[in-house]
Amino acid sequence: MTNPTLKMKHRAMWASGDYPELAADLVSPLGPILVKAAGVGAGQTVLDVGAGTGNAAIPAALTGATVTASDLTPELLAVGERLAATRDAKLTWTEADAEALPFDTASFDAVLSCIGVMFAPFHETAAAELLRVCRPGGTIGLLNWTPEGFVGQMFATMKPYAAPPPAGAQPPPRWGDPDHLQSLLGAGVTGVSVERRSLRVSHFRTPEDFRDYFKSHYGPTIAVYRNIADDPARVEALDSELAALASRFDQGGGVMDWEYLLYTATRAA
Repeated sequence: MTNPTLKMKHRAMWASGDYPELAADLVSPLGPILVKAAGVGAGQTVLDVGAGTGNAAIPAALTGATVTASDLTPELLAVGERLAATRDAKLTWTEADAEALPFDTASFDAVLSCIGVMFAPFHETAAAELLRVCRPGGTIGLLNWTPEGFVGQMFATMKPYAAPPPAGAQPPPRWGDPDHLQSLLGAGVTGVSVERRSLRVSHFRTPEDFRDYFKSHYGPTIAVYRNIADDPARVEALDSELAALASRFDQGGGVMDWEYLLYTATRAA
């Protein structure tokens, strides 16, 4: 059973800052990559889990597929619905918890998640739901940040400053570890394809620009800073560590490559 208090906290976290602008500025290329890798096309029924503002759901709908975009945070879905209208994309927007999806078993031809389901705290529960709602022979397609990549390292940097996670919760970037995905999906899938790729980011002029942007835009970063807001020394230390992280990944001129894992598989019978 899901924890309503925890879910409300997560919903509020993702509604804080300006994730829609961040999605448009930084990660908009990722959704179409996942849609293509999963072979989404006309005539299919598709579920996007943790859809946010529709980064994958909207391009999936534009293929002619019948798409449902689900997310825990209604504020993000509302933005996505407006974005879809500007592109004449027709799809359904549904508030839903990735750990308790309100859909029938085996009801979708493809179940996708683009840097979405990885933020559900209880990985086994969320993975079981992905498997449950995908029909046998259907496709599961995931795109997740890797632990070793920039975003995974950002979460590792923030962890000592964050509030303790609930018992049993696991770090989001583990979804970018192929061995972890094998442990989660295991015998539920066949024909697994795994590929490491990178998103090139050139939005920030300096490491400090990156840090300040995430402090104002990204819910998980905002939550960590709120946790240490009454300790100026810790705020200063995290400021320094996040800037140093961006500096380590800077290839020159503010260009960074953010590694992600592209995963597709067929739902076993």
